[in-house]
Amino acid sequence: MRQQILGRYMEESTKMHKGGHSKISLVLKGAAMGIAEVIPGVSGGTIAFITGIYEDLIGSISSVDQHVISDIFKLRIINVWKAINGPFLLNLIIGMILGLLIGIVGVTKLLHSQPEILWALFFGLIVASIPLMLSKIEKKSFINLIPFIVSALAAFLITSISPAEGSTNLLYIFIAGMIAISAFVLPGISGSFILLLMGLYTVVIPTIKSFFESPEFSEFILLGVFAVGCLTGLALFSRVVSAAFKNYHDITIAIMSGFMFGSLNKIWPWRNPTVLLNKTDQSLIPVDADNIQTINILADDIKVIKETNVFPDTYFSDPQTTYVIIAFFVGLAIVGGLGMIQHRNQNH
Repeated sequence: MRQQILGRYMEESTKMHKGGHSKISLVLKGAAMGIAEVIPGVSGGTIAFITGIYEDLIGSISSVDQHVISDIFKLRIINVWKAINGPFLLNLIIGMILGLLIGIVGVTKLLHSQPEILWALFFGLIVASIPLMLSKIEKKSFINLIPFIVSALAAFLITSISPAEGSTNLLYIFIAGMIAISAFVLPGISGSFILLLMGLYTVVIPTIKSFFESPEFSEFILLGVFAVGCLTGLALFSRVVSAAFKNYHDITIAIMSGFMFGSLNKIWPWRNPTVLLNKTDQSLIPVDADNIQTINILADDIKVIKETNVFPDTYFSDPQTTYVIIAFFVGLAIVGGLGMIQHRNQNH
């Protein structure tokens, strides 16, 4: 009998969840979030907000409390499934795993081969998303401008910090997981960028890729500790965001919109490296228009420490201005289309 009831709940996951999202749309939205989380500067939380599933996501994550944990240990699967909105999370997680794999294998290659076009696409996505988010403020007030400005400045300063050198110490990995996952539920700053700041992007991402190719126990331990850190941070931070939405809805929207606006600094399509690190001898290499042609900034032993936003005419590489502009407008159009779909669904 229990299996029959559970089967009915599983069957519901192929239809619609309580927020009205179909299985296919949730998988696609999850995939978009997964891809975004691989790219330093783009937040999966931003994609969740753009695609209209943000509050459902926060609600599902924050629903995991002591009662749900108790039901897990007592194997009350049906209770857990209902409490966390199982169909919604299951389809989203499937999509995110697919997106992460696509991102790690494919999108990271695009970052090397066509970075300007990829950044322009996401720049357009975020620019169009900010007014869409601000439109969700229920009581328009000048006072909401203050948290918007403060959070925008905070995001700008964070994205201007030079990356640190990381560590494979397991405690550091655990803490990094807790901090990085906060970006998952905070639109504007990506988890990948947090890892980059903490010097762990070049540790965690290659380890994931290596583990799928030829698993080793040391990699399993590192990724396991990182995952536990992520789960811990997710459980804590999702509750903070959920409470903020319930008690300070408009201010929370203003803060998140500000974070997105401030983070645009990090995904400007044309950025020249100004300081590089030679990993072999730990020496710093200043970069300018005179010596850039003699340096392979994509080499494995070279790491970009600092860069500056420029216009196409002073960009060190081919600015691909036409393609960048097209990608930017494609980003705008995608969000505009999603906004129209959301508006139509709300009116039906």
